[in-house]
This record gives sequence, structure tokens and C-alpha cells, in this order.
Amino acid sequence: MPRNPILSASRIRTVALHIIDRDGLDGLSMRKLAAELGVQAASLYGHVDTKDDLLHEVAAEILAEVDVSGFAGGDWRHGLVSAARSYRAALAAHPNIVPFLAYGPAHREASLRRLDLVHGGLVSAGWSRREATMIAASLMYLVFGAALSSFSSGFSEDQALYRDRYPNLDKAHLLPSVARELDRDSFELALEAFVTGLAVRERAGAVD
Repeated sequence: MPRNPILSASRIRTVALHIIDRDGLDGLSMRKLAAELGVQAASLYGHVDTKDDLLHEVAAEILAEVDVSGFAGGDWRHGLVSAARSYRAALAAHPNIVPFLAYGPAHREASLRRLDLVHGGLVSAGWSRREATMIAASLMYLVFGAALSSFSSGFSEDQALYRDRYPNLDKAHLLPSVARELDRDSFELALEAFVTGLAVRERAGAVD
């Protein structure tokens, strides 16, 4: 058996993501990654050039779970809903890397291919190129807004904090206990309103 650990691009990505999930985005360094892999840091550079390149590779793997196949069928509503739900699920599984992903697709080939499919599907459905760009951007605002924060978890469980000063928030202390459910339902409400609003705009002939 080999005395030194066998490195592969897949194993490096897996351990890097584990560190990010555990220690946060700032907690990942090439030195720490090498230590957890049981190798010297210099050994990593035969598989990845820089930490930034590694993050893009990890991001590409996470976002492979995003489903944009609905746009290929010509139903832009179904395409938006399925993409938004799968995107949110992918980000929710690894929240610590969301700030990096929020910068956009950069040079990630798979991300650009998905975006190209989304844009093409929207244009084929009758939206102008400008509107298609705005719809795709709005979808990202919705998904990343949901991924970057939890409205419900931001409240204190101390009822006294709200009861006397904010009578309309007298139940706000209960929100943290139902944060997962309420955040999910709030996302679904926003997604429904988004798609419904676009459908109204389409029927009104407001497409640019």
C-alpha cells in the first residue's frame, strides 16, 4: 500500500467543502486543506492552481444540483419554479459558501451553460433579451436573498422583549422555533408572486 495519501481532484473538493461547511469560507486555507488531507501544501498545486480556482470548482459541483431542464420544454413558468427550488436547496445544503456564489457565475463553464439555457428558454418563450436578463437576475436576487438570511431566526425567544413595546409582534418570540418551515413558506410565497407577476406582465403585452 502507498505510504502517502493518494490525492485526486474529487477528494480535494470534498475535503475543501467539508472545511467550509464546518469552519466557514474564511476558515479554508490551502495549508489547512493540505493538513486535513495528510499532505504538504505544495502537493495540492498539482491539482489546483489557486484557492480561488478551488472555490470555483467546489461551487461548480454544488450548483450541478440546480435543475434548469424545465426551460428546454418551452414552459418558462415551470422552468423558473423548478430552477428556483433546486437552487435554494443546493445553497441551503452549504450556506457558508453562499457569499462566494453570490458574486455570479464568473468563468464557471457549467454555470454559464445553465444561464445560457435559462436565457435562451425565456427568449424562445417570447421575452425580449433585455427582459430575459432581468428575469434571470431577479431570480438570483430571490434565491440568494433567501439563502443569505433567515427572517424568522432573527427574532429573540424572549417574549418580554416584544410584548409591551410592540403589541403587533407579541408572538414574534415563537418565530425561531418554526424558522425552517416559515422561511420555506415565505420563499414559496415570494416565488409564486414573482411568477404570477411576470405572467400578468406577459398577458398585458408589457414585454419589452
